[in-house]
Amino acid sequence: MRVDAFDFDLPNERIALRPARPRDAARMLVVDGGTIVDAGVGDLPTWLRPGDCLVFNDTRVIPAQLEGRRGDARIGATLHKRIDLRRWQAFVRNAKRLRVGETVDFGADVAAVAEERLPDGSFILAFAGDEPVEVLLERAGTMPLPPYIAGKRPTDDDDRSDYQTMFAAKDGAVAAPTAALHFTPGLLAALETAGVATETLTLHVGAGTFLPVKADDTDDHVMHAEWGRIEPDTAARLNAMRAAGGRIIAVGTTSLRLLESAAQDDGTITAFAGDTSIFITPGYRFKAIDGLMTNFHLPKSTLFMLVSALMGLETMQAAYAHAIASEYRFYSYGDASLLLPNRAG
Repeated sequence: MRVDAFDFDLPNERIALRPARPRDAARMLVVDGGTIVDAGVGDLPTWLRPGDCLVFNDTRVIPAQLEGRRGDARIGATLHKRIDLRRWQAFVRNAKRLRVGETVDFGADVAAVAEERLPDGSFILAFAGDEPVEVLLERAGTMPLPPYIAGKRPTDDDDRSDYQTMFAAKDGAVAAPTAALHFTPGLLAALETAGVATETLTLHVGAGTFLPVKADDTDDHVMHAEWGRIEPDTAARLNAMRAAGGRIIAVGTTSLRLLESAAQDDGTITAFAGDTSIFITPGYRFKAIDGLMTNFHLPKSTLFMLVSALMGLETMQAAYAHAIASEYRFYSYGDASLLLPNRAG
């Protein structure tokens, strides 16, 4: 499909620079089949049924943004994929001033050698010393806010907690699974009372999630890879809940993409451990999920293509037009949508 089909005009003032407080006070646009309803995140239990299951991503965002020097040159690096214990793939700012074999000093006794330049322009950075890279990042790094926020204000201490979900447990993401930012212990308790189950999986979200689609046609876009895991017992419980008539509702596109990567043609979810580069566009047949809670996405992004595949492009164009006219807050710190395709009853 033409990438231009997924374009829309978004006023700058609709981009949220801070999250709602409390988190579950955010608005939620429900798209129930072809019906659009204004609601709030706190209303989520009323839109789900006993036996349904919400699936969360338990990845933890690491402070993967680094600022350093190579001689007189300022070098910025955003780590986005672990290679091994000492090496990470990174997008580098001012990359023309960095050559393979040179060392970047990031301060706080943190330094890395530019070991290899990859075809996409990113580098593999090999960190000096024997401390875990995560420890080095806690000392020298900052939270890697999305460019549409970082370009409008500096990162601060609030972002260390604001840009982390309550489920964050496994280090490795450089972008938050933002739909889960809306959840609080109180909301989880209300969901439990309503008979809604919860499960977690892990997908370490990479900075590639923010890369623009530069191709004119979706067939020509190369999707970035991210590492994920679904434990065997988690897959078994999800399959049992679905067999009993419950719906699997992914919380966030990251959870959805991993579930679909692990699904067989008959909808059975299998254990999974490895990279996924699944790219979902209209025409895709969903196998593992029955609905999605997600934030509002960028024009012409792979994520807007994904929600259009789930609900239909015309439906999502109408939903986004309504959200913009109704002053919903967009992107990572913005409001939520609950997408229920062909919901019965």
